[in-house]
Amino acid sequence: MNLLTVDHITKVYTQRELFHDASFYLQDGEKVGIIGINGTGKSTLLHMLGGLDRPTSGTVMVDGQDIFSLKE
Repeated sequence: MNLLTVDHITKVYTQRELFHDASFYLQDGEKVGIIGINGTGKSTLLHMLGGLDRPTSGTVMVDGQDIFSLKE
């Protein structure tokens, strides 16, 4: 099973689409880096992965559990 699964997320922020139908997964022990120029959504992605910001559509799952279906 994947530790983290991002499934078809889209994020629209002030009429600008930062992500469109983005999907990826990470398995236990994998490491990744997030790089890009200013304003491309790196921090927004991290906020969504941490549950601080909600995607406009799609799901973020940790250990098979949709983090946005959990109680605060």
